[in-house]
Amino acid sequence: MEDKDTLSKEQQIMRAMRKTLTSVVRDCAPRPGQPSPLSEATVENVRMCLGLIAARESELAEALGLSRMERPGYVDEPRAAEVLQFVPPARKDH
Repeated sequence: MEDKDTLSKEQQIMRAMRKTLTSVVRDCAPRPGQPSPLSEATVENVRMCLGLIAARESELAEALGLSRMERPGYVDEPRAAEVLQFVPPARKDH
């Protein structure tokens, strides 16, 4: 994960906005059977903002040559590559 010192001011702002918006949504999530405290228009506006943030983060990453394909890895998930131990054959003395 990037350090705050290596992120541009714009990247720091995008990250802070994304985290704040998702925290607000999480805090406002209604219990089962309860109506949402947010109006449909507000929910749509939050979705639109998160989409714009994701698009700009993607543009910034592309401009810096960073990969956007990072995904979390889990211990029980099969790996794409397998590390093999190489044991050289025993030397034959002639």
